[in-house]
Amino acid sequence: MKAYSSIWNGDSWATQGGRVKIDWKRAPFAARYQQVNLRTCPWYSQGSTAQCSANTPANWWTAPAYSRLNYAQQGQLMWVRNKYMIYDYCRDSKRFKGAMPPECSLPLY
Repeated sequence: MKAYSSIWNGDSWATQGGRVKIDWKRAPFAARYQQVNLRTCPWYSQGSTAQCSANTPANWWTAPAYSRLNYAQQGQLMWVRNKYMIYDYCRDSKRFKGAMPPECSLPLY
């Protein structure tokens, strides 16, 4: 099995509205994964990955502790967002001409 990631060019929209350009002279950009343990669900047909969302001990990510952030975690996330996030496509109504992606209407936490 292989896992792939991608890097995309968001020069015109994702970098403070295009004001901050990517320095392509620094390419190639490389990422390395270490000690990654993936548990995957093969897709065979519609609904075939339902076992991945079943609330079972094997699916640890379905436990309540992983479904929402507590108050302290919300504060930590907000601190990181305020300090480091330069672009949030859910606030970019100009890009989407008002028709925002569906995930943008979900609760932040």
